[in-house]
Parts: sequence; C-alpha cells; structure tokens
Amino acid sequence: MTWIVICLLFTVFSNNKIRRKKMGFASMFLLIFFSNTFLFDRFMNAWEIKATTDNPLKVYDAGILLIGMATFDPTLNRIEFNDRTDRLMQAIRLFKDKKINNLILSGGPVTLQGADTLEASKLKIFLASLGIPDDNIFIESKSRNTHENAVFTKPILEANFKNGKFLLISSAAHLTRAVLCFSKEGIKVVPYSTDRYSGAVKFEFDYLFLPSAATLFNWEKLLHEWVGIIEYRLMGFL
Repeated sequence: MTWIVICLLFTVFSNNKIRRKKMGFASMFLLIFFSNTFLFDRFMNAWEIKATTDNPLKVYDAGILLIGMATFDPTLNRIEFNDRTDRLMQAIRLFKDKKINNLILSGGPVTLQGADTLEASKLKIFLASLGIPDDNIFIESKSRNTHENAVFTKPILEANFKNGKFLLISSAAHLTRAVLCFSKEGIKVVPYSTDRYSGAVKFEFDYLFLPSAATLFNWEKLLHEWVGIIEYRLMGFL
C-alpha cells in the first residue's frame, strides 16, 4: 500500500507528464497484482510447507508449539485468541489423538494488553483446563523471535527428551524459517503446517480477476517471511 500511495502521489503532483504516466501505470499494476487472490495463492503455495495427513503420522515424544496466538485481558480475567489459533487447536487435537506425548510451548516475553504476563504460562493454564496434564506441558518463555525459539527450546529437549522425536507446529508460511532455525541448532524436527493461506486453484471469476482487500493484507505475511529469511541469513541464524 505504501508503494501504491507513493506512485499515486507522483501521478497527482509530478510536473513531468511522462513520469506521471509511468507512475499511474505503476500504481495500477501494483494494485492489480497484489490484490489478485489467484496470483497470491500461487506464490504462497510455492512457499508454504505442505500439510501432512494424520493417518500415516508417527507418534512423537513432543510437539513444539511456536506460540503468539493469544493475549490476556486482565479486566475480564480471560485469555483471548487471534488468527494464528489454528496452531493451538491442531496441537490440542494431536495430543488428544496420542500423536504427540507432550507439548512444549515456546514464546515470550510478551506484554499482553498492559499486563506483564507471559503468554506461555497463561496458555498452560488454559490447556490444563481442557484436560491436558500439567506434567505433559513444558514452557520456554524467554524467546523473542524464531531464532531464540530454537536456542531456548534446545535445553528443554536435551534435559527431558534425549534422542526424542519432535513435531514442530506452526503456521505453514512460518515453518520454512522455523525449520531452518531449529536445524541450525542441531534439532531435527518434522514440520506440521497449520493455518495455511494458499488454496486450491479455482476457475471462478472473482477468484481469478476481482481485486481483494484481504489479499493485499495477506501479502504482508508472505513478504514478512521473505525479509525474515534474508535478515536471518545476514545475522548468521540460518
């Protein structure tokens, strides 16, 4: 949206007729391209780690859940969830189906709606209320990014699950970077994709041609991962 607005400003205020024409075409191209759901799905489909079915899924010693899907409202004294909650729901289902024997909640510290409350500790209470035993929930609450998720989860794995098998549970778009971070720390994980953004190819008029405001928003998530990969490589995290 920033680049589209910049192009439009040039179109309106530039004194150069050729530049105004070029910027007009550029703004139109950017708007059409980044609001087209079909094009976004193709790029996201190529990037996301493909989902696996549960039928052939082995049993894992622990599921490493990369959190960041909840806030705590102290006025209501309850936890509230955002659009990444599919990670949590899938992790709960995998535990209930005995595909993972334990859950490791990795993420923090985070200030939640003005309260200095760690998300992982609140999620542990929430999971316990759903019948997941306290002894099967481990917390890593120091990490501030995906690199630190791997760094600070490693001691927990070495102390409690030596030579174990681990499932890494996160958003499909985020898993590419997450798997690379864990591999860098010498942790072998099997990725488990959740809340996928790309869908099957549809031959419907609105899907193929009509602009979508939601698609403009979704592009930010993909661009965030691309920039994150470049940044992490420059910093030596991958």
